Amino acid sequence: MRRFICLLYVAVAAVGLQLLAPPAAYAADNGRWSVYPAASKLGGRPYFYLSADPGSTLKDKVTVTNKADRPTTFRLYGADAYNTARDGGFAVRTRGEKQRAVGAWVRLAKSKVTVAPGKSVTVPFSLAVPEGAEPGDHPGAIVALDERVSGGEGDVAVGIRRAVGARVYLRVGGPTVAALAVEDMRMSRTQPLVPGAGDSTAVITYTLHNRGNVTLNPKATLRAEGLFGRTLLSRELSRVPSELLPRQKVRLTERWVGAPQLDWGDVTLTATAASVRTSGSASFFALPWLAAGVLVVVLGGGGWLWVVRRRRRAS
Repeated sequence: MRRFICLLYVAVAAVGLQLLAPPAAYAADNGRWSVYPAASKLGGRPYFYLSADPGSTLKDKVTVTNKADRPTTFRLYGADAYNTARDGGFAVRTRGEKQRAVGAWVRLAKSKVTVAPGKSVTVPFSLAVPEGAEPGDHPGAIVALDERVSGGEGDVAVGIRRAVGARVYLRVGGPTVAALAVEDMRMSRTQPLVPGAGDSTAVITYTLHNRGNVTLNPKATLRAEGLFGRTLLSRELSRVPSELLPRQKVRLTERWVGAPQLDWGDVTLTATAASVRTSGSASFFALPWLAAGVLVVVLGGGGWLWVVRRRRRAS
């Protein structure tokens, strides 16, 4: 029996701000269609950057352009954003998931549009911020989903629905708090059996947690110190999310190739964002397996001799 698995890919693109270029240059785009804010009097916008107080309603427009060679019908909806668990990338909720902010507050004039080949359709929408909305940043997107499913071959058909979303950066008025934490930092090591017979690799895992209500652009550095404060490692990390959204946690991993095979010290990860600085640390004791075995034998043998001598004296 053929089974059908439907996978939804939501592609949300980030682009730079250049006010004098045409708006299509900033569109979230998958090559077949694009989604972007309608042009304003100031020119093209790379994304929706909106500000509102609780209880107020904003109005704007989104444009969908069909680059395919046949008419395409799109389902339009608002969605909340989050950081992916894999690498902290910007992603948005699917249409069937629970929406709590932008995804719940957006109302589009049309939920479906059919766009002719090479043409564009602009759809007005409103964004109503409820009275009790939490102050701070509420990122999301206006998504255009092609509901057609392309099937695969074989006994198990894998279908793909594709979607593209124009980012929405909404800030709700009120007190803002920037707070960042490095949590649950751990270090594991692999090393050769014989000292010097190969590289020792350490794997540092940690959680980067945005505990505030504003989006952060964190930077992180990793530093390791051995006995007597010797610096073993000092580098800036590149695999840190460029945007850590409010209340989001991301579990990250950093590899340290060439970690010491015989040392005792600490690894410290320091993260900064805006005026916030925080750190986490983990201790390590590096001892080659062969050396550890010899040490166990020596200590065990010494303990056995001590017991034998005590028994002889007692007798």
